[in-house]
Amino acid sequence: MIELVIALGAGLISFLSPCVLPLIPGYISYISGSSLNEIIEKKNINLIPIILFTIGFSIVFIIFGAASTFLGQMLLQNSNEFRVVAGLVIIIFSLHIIGIVNIKFLNYEKRINTNIKSNFLSPIAIGMAFAFGWTPCIGPILGSILVLAATEESLSKGILLLSFYSIGLAIPFILSGYLIQKFLIFSKNFRKNINLVSKTGGIILLITGVLIITNQLQILGYYLQDIFPFLENIG
Repeated sequence: MIELVIALGAGLISFLSPCVLPLIPGYISYISGSSLNEIIEKKNINLIPIILFTIGFSIVFIIFGAASTFLGQMLLQNSNEFRVVAGLVIIIFSLHIIGIVNIKFLNYEKRINTNIKSNFLSPIAIGMAFAFGWTPCIGPILGSILVLAATEESLSKGILLLSFYSIGLAIPFILSGYLIQKFLIFSKNFRKNINLVSKTGGIILLITGVLIITNQLQILGYYLQDIFPFLENIG
């Protein structure tokens, strides 16, 4: 299912975005309750708080997806008019990501600071705060996936779509905690390529928007299934 592949890739691009990637070490430190130096010195890091953190932001994103699909169904998402509008919205978001247009409110970033005592639920709550606080920053990417979810024919497919987006964001987050030393080296070397990755993601979303407007997205899905047959079993 091509939509799931796009959502998974969008989650990864969100992780690599300029307002998320540089902050990962700080989040890992805050979630684990240890300084970055202490984490680096440890041979084994406790991944449970990091996993719970990813569950927290996944819950919020999946709720967003379910709400988008529900609203899409109310707006008669099977109609050609709604499909065209959805495609246009994704195209506008993609042009913002590429840098062709500048939509000021999409540049807004709100960080939510938490002073939650350390317990089992704290990482989940912090993850949920992350989802709400940084949604404006990753808004164009997340917004495109939410619009895509609004065109889905069932609530379960919308939830699945945002689950794949969350997985694309969660897996590298967990790996960065597990391989913190290598991640710090990677992050330092990768920063010069952040804009390139963002623009590439924007181009992919631009193509997605055009394919939705022209009702050709499924054709691309069939093409990918011929190349990667295992995709037929997903979704």
